[in-house]
Order: sequence, then structure tokens, then C-alpha cells
Amino acid sequence: MTHTSDPIVYDGARAAGVLLHPTSLPGSYGIGDLGDELTAFLDWAATAGMRIWQTLPLNPPGYGNSPYTCLSSFAGNPLLISPQRLLQDGLLPPHAVEHVPPFADDHVEFDRVAEYKRGLLQLAWESLDDRSALDAFIDAEEQRAWLDDFALFMALKERAGGAPWWTWDRRLAHRDEHALSRVRHELAEEIDFHRFVQWVFFRQWAAVRAAAAVRGIRVLGDVPIYVAHDSADVWARRDLFQLDARGMPTVVAGVPPDYFSATGQRWGNPLYRWEEMRGDNYAWWVSRIRANLRPYF
Repeated sequence: MTHTSDPIVYDGARAAGVLLHPTSLPGSYGIGDLGDELTAFLDWAATAGMRIWQTLPLNPPGYGNSPYTCLSSFAGNPLLISPQRLLQDGLLPPHAVEHVPPFADDHVEFDRVAEYKRGLLQLAWESLDDRSALDAFIDAEEQRAWLDDFALFMALKERAGGAPWWTWDRRLAHRDEHALSRVRHELAEEIDFHRFVQWVFFRQWAAVRAAAAVRGIRVLGDVPIYVAHDSADVWARRDLFQLDARGMPTVVAGVPPDYFSATGQRWGNPLYRWEEMRGDNYAWWVSRIRANLRPYF
């Protein structure tokens, strides 16, 4: 998260803000999402004089369901998609949420929520009649750097039962082009589904940003310096990370002992090959920063 001892300046004046991840909001579907509860939070923040809302990363969480260990540093988190908004946008039939499972009130049951929302999103995908807006999203320049690789990564990960990419068939783990061409054909429907889910997420998030802007609130994001080993980022660009021939990190991120931990911390994220990145003028970082600036401020 972002920490600073200096006051935030907004339009030339000091500004107050609040840090809240959407998953912490109350909701009817097992997890806080981008529905009415978030709009109510923005209303409260505005009446309280808040001008800044900071979130944690909005990417799809991987190991441990942490927003700092994500399956992609570009994609949006499907668990944040609001079934209520799907209904309002005509992407779900009303009967789809007539029988919502009883979820815990005091914590998020991530596996159960993921299974439930996956079913809703699959139904929405199968019910989609007009693909024009989806196709425009897929073809947009800002998606070219990440969407196809992410959708393929997710389709392969699901076929492998969630196993990390370095345990897949060696040809797929090492991105043999012949093997990838074959699975793109075999998993075409699954790949298209994951593109659809990203379109829905960014469509709903755009509405959240608009609601915040109307209330005079700017949204502040959070971009971790490192990415998860088991991520589309590392799988798609192994050359940019310090990995061995098997795809395992040769060095990993962490911090030495400090006041927070007497023994230090081992995070496990692979370190970057900065010399490789320098070769194309840090194109991957430029794409990542651009992608993460778009949803905010």
C-alpha cells in the first residue's frame, strides 16, 4: 500500500481520503463488489468531505486470495463483478439470482463465492446476443499488451485444475508455438469467456469511476513493485524474469529483518531482468503503468 507522511494535495488544496478495498463492503453475494453498496460508500465518503478513495490492487487474486499475489497485473478481479449490475445491464435474466447461496456474514468464503459467480458469468456469457461492445473492447489497443495472453493463461490453468504454469505440459509451460496454436483452437470457447469477463469487469469499473467523479472523489490505485510467479505476466514473458530452465525463480523478493519482522520476510516473487527490460526501453513496464493508470484518477 501507499504510505506517506505528507498531506495529499488535490486541486491545489489539502485533501482527506479513505483506504477501502471493495471486497470489504457488505453485499448479498458473499463478497463486496461494484454494486449499490459501493455507490452508498461513495455517498458517505462525499458527505464526510473525502476527496480521495484509495483501493488495493483490483487484479484477480491467486495464492492466498491476496490482492498482492495476483494472476495478472493487468486484468480485473472477476469476484468484484456485481450480479446486481449484470441484471440492470440486461446481461443476466432475473431468475439467475433468485436462489443465492447463504454466505458467511463475517468473512469471505472465496472458493464458494468464486464458484457461484463463475456460474453467473457463464450464464451471462451464454446469453450474450450483441457482441459489438465486447468485440470493440477486445480489439482496443489498450488490451493488446495483455488480454490474449491472460485469457489463454486462465483457460489453460482451469484445464490443469488450477495447477501453477510451471507444472503444465512442458511445451505449454515453455510456450511452444505449435502447442499454443493447438490449444487456442481446442480452448477457443474458454478463452473467449475470459475475454468476456474482463469486458464486464472494466465496464462496471468505468461506471464506478463515473459515480466517484460526480461526487468529486478521485480514485487512487496501488501497483505492487513485483508480480506473482504463478501469473500470466511471468508465463507470457519468462525472458523478463530471473528464472531457471524449469521456470523456477533463481532469486526472489523479500525484505531483511526490521521492526516488523525479526527474521525478515520471503515473498517469493521472481526478480526482474532489468538488463532485458532496458533492451526494449522498458516496454513491459510502460504497458503495465499505462494499464494501471487507466482505471484510476
